[in-house]
Amino acid sequence: MTELTLMAVHAHPDDEVISTGGILARYAAEGIRTVLVTCTNGEQGDGPGGVKPGDDGHDEAAVVAQRLAELQESAGHLGIQHVELLGYRDSGMDGWEGNAHPSAFANVPLTESSAALGALIEKYRPQVIVTYDENGGYGHPDHIQAHRIAVEAFAATGIPDKLYYTAIPRSGIREMFEFVRSLGLDFGELPEEFGTPDELVTSAVDVSAYIEQKVTALKAHASQTENIFLLQLPEEAQRRVFATEHFIRQRSRVEVQGQEDDLFAGLRP
Repeated sequence: MTELTLMAVHAHPDDEVISTGGILARYAAEGIRTVLVTCTNGEQGDGPGGVKPGDDGHDEAAVVAQRLAELQESAGHLGIQHVELLGYRDSGMDGWEGNAHPSAFANVPLTESSAALGALIEKYRPQVIVTYDENGGYGHPDHIQAHRIAVEAFAATGIPDKLYYTAIPRSGIREMFEFVRSLGLDFGELPEEFGTPDELVTSAVDVSAYIEQKVTALKAHASQTENIFLLQLPEEAQRRVFATEHFIRQRSRVEVQGQEDDLFAGLRP
């Protein structure tokens, strides 16, 4: 029987932790092979010394070297066995100048980038693939492109049994913001449409035993700490957020009934 394998398809170094760090750590600990595919090198992140993209002294080569080193450290904390880099250029946030760069990941022909991912699916033969929803979670061009290539490669290869999208239930986000406000903290107003409608969430995986690993992995991306909202939360709020990871079961070639607490439901021996 083919080895049970989880493949997470993400856009940038650090994305692997926020929505899937818990499942990557949990399934690795259970003996399931874990594969992380990172599509871009993160050129549009903060550089050494906190230099922002577009500012004088923002050295993309230095940013890439730092972010990829942080990625390897993060993967080590999460127990990820295989890290695969597609090597595309970071497109930057929606509306940034980098969106127009011809080599930006969002501008790479879908046939090319999905074929590159498809080759990795052929290599590792994962039963489960996890990526973003069609909006990339919050509209980031690279997240949307990662979604597109994962959907395309899932269909084209015919190998994986299940495809999941990461999800943040709206009710959970509201509860977290209310809890933070009860502590006397204010992180501004929550956009009304932010998050996933609760009724779309099909899967909730308990990763509470791996919170410490997840936080440590997130801190490994030290160059981006200023941009990682979750690291600004009090410890108790972090525990609430990190204890469970949620997903939308988008496609499944095995029969699954109702809500799941295991992405490998129906696939284990």
